[in-house]
Amino acid sequence: MFNSLDIARNVLALEIKGLEALQAGLGSDFAAAVDLIHNAKGRVVVTGMGKSGHIARKIAATFSSTGTPALFVHPAEASHGDLGMISRDDVVLALSKSGETAELGDLLAYAARFSIPVVSITSVAGSALSKSAQIDLLLPDIEEACGETFAPTTSTTMMIALGDALAVALLRGRGFSASDFQGFHPGGKLGAALRKARDLMHGPDALPLAGLDTPMTEIVAVISKGGFGCAGIVDEKGGLKGIITDGDIRRHFTGDAQSKTAAEVMTQNPRTVYPETLAGDVLAYMSRNKITAIFVISDEKPVGLIHVHDCLSIGVA
Repeated sequence: MFNSLDIARNVLALEIKGLEALQAGLGSDFAAAVDLIHNAKGRVVVTGMGKSGHIARKIAATFSSTGTPALFVHPAEASHGDLGMISRDDVVLALSKSGETAELGDLLAYAARFSIPVVSITSVAGSALSKSAQIDLLLPDIEEACGETFAPTTSTTMMIALGDALAVALLRGRGFSASDFQGFHPGGKLGAALRKARDLMHGPDALPLAGLDTPMTEIVAVISKGGFGCAGIVDEKGGLKGIITDGDIRRHFTGDAQSKTAAEVMTQNPRTVYPETLAGDVLAYMSRNKITAIFVISDEKPVGLIHVHDCLSIGVA
């Protein structure tokens, strides 16, 4: 009887087998490809036809977003003018399972004519693509997960994983940081999480602050005016020494509460973050400590304040 779960598990098992074989087979050719791309003055021109072309587009996008300038060039379009997109300083990364994709012919000839290095990803050593490449990244000979039609499945999974491996190796070789990555991803949840605390904090003019000797009767007014549910308590040099929340006020609401000072009620050494702290880390820190607002400090002085709603409003989750 038809069992979709068994079929799915078999597909995944074959693709996992392919990835494990790919991992085991990585060697000096991979390192040489990384060095070649890293030292290139131009971009990585990623190309492929059919399913390999779809994978090539994704690899180009991953390269570009992680600090390695890249573009996808369709091999058929290359024969009709798009070869002009490829410069002598570029590196070509060409994908073809068989290595015999006819549409790649003109592009490979162009690369040879102008001494543009080619890195190939193919399953067939000795193929036309393999022979045209300075570096050949050979995929393991693992059967496709779709045995009925031999449609690219296992092979394309290995291609996309190899592209990811190249991109991450290049990223780390360039010292590409989360800050750099955020510059290429200003939109969506990913971009929001990679923004800095300084980008979403309320600035100095909005901070609810009071001195150590401030009477609690005045602290209530500071908290109410600030609208953040808390007040930062600072010393004479402006250093943040404590915090009082509206919850603290309720807990200390006794007969003599009004006669106390901020220093007597505050929570000392409050949790803080820095202007360069990532927004995603700020929200995680507040969630972990079950707090709804946090001061941003620089040189131990409060320079901003972030409420949990500030994170949620820009899509950090």
